[in-house]
Amino acid sequence: MSPAATGGAAAAATAGAGQSGGGTSGMVGGGASSTAGGGAGGNTGGTAGSGASGTTGGASGATGGATGATGGAGMPAFTYPAPVAAWQPSQACLDRAAQILAGMTLRQKAGQMVQADSAGITAADVATYQLGSVFSGGSSDPATDDAPGTWRTFVEEFEAQASGFGIPLIYGIDAVHGNNNVSDAVVFPHNIGLGATRDPALVTEIGRITALEMRGTSMDWTFAPTISPAQDERWGRTFESFSEQPALAAEMGVALLKGLQGDSLSAPGSVVACAKHFAGDGATQGGVDKSDTVLDEATFRRLGVEVYQPLINAGVGSIMVSYSSYNGVKMTGNAHWLTDVLKGEMGFRGIVGSDWAASAKLPGDAATQIATAVNAGIDMLMEPYTPGQDVELIEAAPAASGSAYIAPSRIDDAVTRILTLKCEHGMLDAGYDPSADPTLFAEIGSQAHRDVARRAVRESAVLLRNEGPVLPLAETARVHVAGSGADSLQRQCAGWTIDWQGLGTSTVAPGVSTGTTILTGIKAIAGSGNVTYSLDGSGIAAGTSHVVVVLSEAPYAEEYGDTTDLDLASRTPDVPALQAAHDSGLPVIAVILSGRPLIIEPYLELASAWVAAWLPGSEADALADVLFGRYKPSAKLGHSWPKTLAQIPINVGDADYATDPPLFPFGYGLTY
Repeated sequence: MSPAATGGAAAAATAGAGQSGGGTSGMVGGGASSTAGGGAGGNTGGTAGSGASGTTGGASGATGGATGATGGAGMPAFTYPAPVAAWQPSQACLDRAAQILAGMTLRQKAGQMVQADSAGITAADVATYQLGSVFSGGSSDPATDDAPGTWRTFVEEFEAQASGFGIPLIYGIDAVHGNNNVSDAVVFPHNIGLGATRDPALVTEIGRITALEMRGTSMDWTFAPTISPAQDERWGRTFESFSEQPALAAEMGVALLKGLQGDSLSAPGSVVACAKHFAGDGATQGGVDKSDTVLDEATFRRLGVEVYQPLINAGVGSIMVSYSSYNGVKMTGNAHWLTDVLKGEMGFRGIVGSDWAASAKLPGDAATQIATAVNAGIDMLMEPYTPGQDVELIEAAPAASGSAYIAPSRIDDAVTRILTLKCEHGMLDAGYDPSADPTLFAEIGSQAHRDVARRAVRESAVLLRNEGPVLPLAETARVHVAGSGADSLQRQCAGWTIDWQGLGTSTVAPGVSTGTTILTGIKAIAGSGNVTYSLDGSGIAAGTSHVVVVLSEAPYAEEYGDTTDLDLASRTPDVPALQAAHDSGLPVIAVILSGRPLIIEPYLELASAWVAAWLPGSEADALADVLFGRYKPSAKLGHSWPKTLAQIPINVGDADYATDPPLFPFGYGLTY
């Protein structure tokens, strides 16, 4: 099925997370109670295992948008596609930026346009090059440990170096499911699970907590949310995608943005958000990360471009450009889409930033690469390897000739955007102090924050099958638990957790963190004396009433998750444990921890119940509330669940979606 064939993008989709343009805050708009593409309300499931009494499933409105869904009482509706109503910076900040710009040297302007990785510079380099930003890449951690206090000290050492030249440094991090680089911070479910909740208000609360835990460690800027509507489960970043449907991806992106940036970017608990990756990275050929998106323009706009307009209207502070290409042209150097469309047609007034060393992927020597990117519309270059060289090349560009030339007006535009955003964030206020608020620092990983994560775990679990029905379990059940994901913080948190590829994956200094597991949750409800565990499903005790097998993918991020084989037996080590559980003759519940739908159809009959728990994060014990019926399943698939690998890509609205249906359609989800 073609990635170009996803349905009509919900021309009249309406739901909860509203927004309005204008004002001086980074994010304005109402809360939300219902969602675009909600589907599944009151429809009986029509796929395998949907027969439990009282369950709901099916994909109402499975042609791509939500029709008739409306916002909560008193809340403005979320409309998709969104009109062009771009947020505008305040005149006060525009004036302040112009005042500062007028007194800057070319060297100082060049420095503001470069974002260096903390592992590639010393703190003193911030002052030497008068850098505009520093960030810590996925594994660019402090040398000693990842404790909150260590991170705070580490970040503030860089920030302090900017005091000498008077323009504060903005510090970036990939806080994509909580402040996930910091040990003992709360780690929320990845976006694929949050999309399944259909709960924008919850997603906003998650954004708010992420911002508070970032500010507690002096960080200002998160490279989130990812709003790509993933079209191919073979893509290693599918777990970062809220949904295959652009309307739902956009709505959840706005909801997270509202939490991150708050009602005012200058508020103490707000951080700058970054929508990514513009444009089309979720629809590359074959699901290959950073490759080519080959589509006609109308489809490219629908799948890769229109999804940004609601966030632009809501005041997102920055947008990161994709590594990928559109019809063979790298987005990093594509002036039509970055300048003519994003900044012109769509009205974006924030910072357009590149991805990790992305300019180096362009043709030519370093001077040509940087000039191509900046002339295309990149305002800030993410440069992990040669930030000093980038500063020098930008400084030299107005005097260069040919392909290395950058007009002074283009540099001034980029720096104006950077300074204006810093002003909106309160960084140019008299007496601005970048150091962390001790009160926020004390709340990192607090129980109140973890309780919100527990709610997210419960609301994101999709009940796919429930024969019998075998679920919910009685709290008096005697349960044997098996599988690689049952007692593994690494597997339940997955990629982008402490280390780039996941908790404990760094060979230099494997990180640690705290959390609960599914096994501990089952023991907490059934009692430790009624629960046994084995990794492989062996040793089932006499008197056991049920077996729960937690099958899980190993952690991964970005291209390391790309695959051409999504079979359950290939992606997890747990099919033998599932088979052993089935052979015991006891009722079996299969729980899948994965970053995307896997091919499970050949194995369906090995379990009476199947639950997609996605990548639940640090508070996975809350899944036990679903298994034992303390919380009735409410989540709905945001991604179609393919029956076979040959069906991939398969997305709601495909021409053959009804005649060659997925195993479980978009919007499907059972309950008790």
